[in-house]
Amino acid sequence: MATYCLTVARLQEINQEVYNFLASAGAKYGVGFWKPGSGIIHQIILENYAYPGVMLIGTDSHTPNGGGLGCICIGVGGADAVDVMAGIPWELKCPNVIGVKLTGTLSGWTSPKDVILKVAGILTVKGGTGAIVEYHGPGVDSISCTGMATICNMGAEIGATTSVFPYNHRMRTYLEKTGRGEIAAQANENQDLLVPDSGCHYDQIIEINLSELKPHINGPFTPDLAHPVSDIGSVAEKNGWPLDVKVGLIGSCTNSSYEDMGRAASLAKQALDKGLKCKAQFTVTPGSEQIRATIERDGYAKLLRDVGGVVLANACGPCIGQWDRRDVKKGEKNTIVTSFNRNFTARNDANPATHAFVTSPEIVTALAIAGTLKFNPETDFLTAPNGEKFKLVPPTGDELPACDFDPGQDTYQHPPADGSGLRVDVNPQSNRLQLLEPFDRWNGNDLEDLQVLIKVKGKCTTDHISAAGPWLKFRGHLDNISNNLLIGAVNTENDAVNKIRNHLTGEFGGVPDVARYYKKHNVSWVVGGDENYGEGSSREHAALEPRHLGGRAIIVKSFARIHETNLKKQGLLPLTFSNPADYDKIRPDDKISIVGLKSFAPGKPLKAVIKHSDGSSETIELNHTFNETQSEWFQAGSALNRMKELQK
Repeated sequence: MATYCLTVARLQEINQEVYNFLASAGAKYGVGFWKPGSGIIHQIILENYAYPGVMLIGTDSHTPNGGGLGCICIGVGGADAVDVMAGIPWELKCPNVIGVKLTGTLSGWTSPKDVILKVAGILTVKGGTGAIVEYHGPGVDSISCTGMATICNMGAEIGATTSVFPYNHRMRTYLEKTGRGEIAAQANENQDLLVPDSGCHYDQIIEINLSELKPHINGPFTPDLAHPVSDIGSVAEKNGWPLDVKVGLIGSCTNSSYEDMGRAASLAKQALDKGLKCKAQFTVTPGSEQIRATIERDGYAKLLRDVGGVVLANACGPCIGQWDRRDVKKGEKNTIVTSFNRNFTARNDANPATHAFVTSPEIVTALAIAGTLKFNPETDFLTAPNGEKFKLVPPTGDELPACDFDPGQDTYQHPPADGSGLRVDVNPQSNRLQLLEPFDRWNGNDLEDLQVLIKVKGKCTTDHISAAGPWLKFRGHLDNISNNLLIGAVNTENDAVNKIRNHLTGEFGGVPDVARYYKKHNVSWVVGGDENYGEGSSREHAALEPRHLGGRAIIVKSFARIHETNLKKQGLLPLTFSNPADYDKIRPDDKISIVGLKSFAPGKPLKAVIKHSDGSSETIELNHTFNETQSEWFQAGSALNRMKELQK
């Protein structure tokens, strides 16, 4: 409890300016505010707001967490949420439906996390793009409500629009336990509307037998590189991945339920009973104040601390790099295992040499105790201090507390009855908060001679485009956070990170520095990219920053859904090669003209004239997915600009 209180107090001290801004803005506009220490929004939603059949959008890619309670919850960018709050209809291209049929029963070391880790291995990080994943079949009933939420949460890692489970008794019990019995009764009466229709058609079917499913661990560097835990030691040796586990981290919005913590605590108790503690460092991040308070009351937190764990604040924490890690130097190869959802390069600790693996909380706990990836808890033995060899018994944990949940501290601020007289102040000298200025309108002409800022090689997530971790303190200050633009992307010219050529000076510099130089000299620019560009977080800044620093278009082989929409919202042109092989035609020193904009229309491709430094040129075709409304965003300079025009 002391560690938790100190951490939250420190957070309040560091971020007070931002918290005051959020609280005052909420009060002025009649919106409640969950204060620091409340927890992660997805857990707050599941515990308080979600209910079967609701459709909800949220400004985070893990909003689909609510699918574990039978909701259609979809992650969007902030500008989409602004539209909805302003009463503007929200639209989405009608998705396909991928059916995942579950048979058998979960047991032993296998957990709900293993379902989505297996699915990620099958579909890859882009296999769910443009689709809703609907889980069904007799195996569903063996999964707890919060376990279903885990599976839906990490559906973001396969690019799915959202994921959902059919309403069942596990959801009913969860609703009743969280004070929503009346909603459970209504859901029971309308259950036929909350399950798959008889004879329904799926665009793709995946079948998984839960009785045969083995514990999985995915990574490093991508959440779809799936391995059975029994194989990871040999695979790591073959690939030269560090075997020693430096840190095990459990919690996050994906895996911090009462059941998760209970199963991890059951393993901690077994180790403690034999005189063992974790060989690796071990951290625990509760997902909400309710979970923190309840696991404190029921003794789970003590067991996890006694085995060597540190209980952190109720927040995303290390999952998004907000972790003051000091045990390894930047650039030092090392392995960490987490129960988080993402493991992209440098995401968790800003170290590109950290090999991060995602798995279930119970496997994380077991590997933290053993200290090595070579440990398979299903078959291998640990050695107690007295020399006794013993195996860990498969973890157990109650789905829900026997007593009611302990709500903990009251962290919700209700809005006042009338906040119209309140003022939201932003200090002009602040380096954390900055009022946005409107972006410039399209001038009505083709975009001529856009300088290639960077041609990106391989995977480029929103973490590569706008890094998290310490940068998140600048989320409210666009100019300051723009200093992280594309600093994680690999440059095809030299295979380097954050090192590109300034084609006005001939010198190399960081990506944000060169972009700022171009902007200062009125040179607009373009980015070239590979497949599934912008996967991962729904991070709005990954679209705001390139627009702020003078970008006009992003041309790639394919986009992740949320990022593509975010780019449109900010008045940028997200374009894809009609022929993906045309990616190879772009050179780092090219200038590109995008022509055909005067007749820009839905379904009508654009042309790009690629001008090489040797004087030659090539013309290629570019596709886009703009509809009529979105075209108006581009013409106005951004969706917000267009909204303002419509109010006149």
